[in-house]
Amino acid sequence: MIPAERQKTILTMLSKQEVISINDLVDRIGVSHMTIRRDIVKLEEQGKVLSVSGGVQLTQLIHREATHDAKAAQNADEKQGIGQLASSLIPKNCTVYLDAGTTTLEIAHAIAHRSDLLVITNDFVVANHLMQHGQSEIYHTGGRIDRDNQSSVGSKVAEFLSGMNIDIAFISTSSWNLKGISTPSEPKVIVKQAVANAAQHLVLVSDSSKYGRIGTFHALG
Repeated sequence: MIPAERQKTILTMLSKQEVISINDLVDRIGVSHMTIRRDIVKLEEQGKVLSVSGGVQLTQLIHREATHDAKAAQNADEKQGIGQLASSLIPKNCTVYLDAGTTTLEIAHAIAHRSDLLVITNDFVVANHLMQHGQSEIYHTGGRIDRDNQSSVGSKVAEFLSGMNIDIAFISTSSWNLKGISTPSEPKVIVKQAVANAAQHLVLVSDSSKYGRIGTFHALG
């Protein structure tokens, strides 16, 4: 059986079984562990599967993001830890971009005491927190409002960002894998790409639940 046939067989098996162990694949396909692992790596590079401990599963497709309020209730401790760590990466006297998201909101909490930064964001919750509690200068991108995520998206946001020079940008995502960042929301793609073009340094901030998921639209990576 050639590699393409083996990989198609693995995908067919995963369509009927949520998770399959490496040992099961070896037994059922009749090849070595090394061969199966090479096939899995290839499929993972294509964004079709996700390696898990001792096995493999299909990548989870998402067609719509959760609302801001729903996200806020998920993995709160992990997000807080990410926010603290991310804030330690921000040098003095620089321009920072905080992407829309509940993890970037934790970065906003962590840097609220600082007065040496210029903070840009497309997130209304982030902007409001820094307006109420922060010490640094704040710019909101404006643009079309995404009510569910309490942020701005689309070409007007990208246009604003194209005129900025950003030292470090913290990018959020609902889904990422070895191929990069994706999203089920097309208007978010142009925003993330504009940030990537405007920033000297990009940092992905994401809790572990987002890894192995894939949205309809590829954004970065």
